[in-house]
Amino acid sequence: MKEFLSEQKVDYVEYNVEENPQYRKRMMEKARNTVIPTLIVGDEVVFGYDEDKLEDLFSN
Repeated sequence: MKEFLSEQKVDYVEYNVEENPQYRKRMMEKARNTVIPTLIVGDEVVFGYDEDKLEDLFSN
């Protein structure tokens, strides 16, 4: 996921939800799930590494 985001020149912030309970809580509030990786862009949530969905998301 990190490599893909870098290739697409997408700035991102990584939150380690496994080590930080506050980040895990925030993820549950926003995504209602703890699947790793999860990418939240605006109102869109992508669970797992779905390159096709990510390409569609960043092409708009």
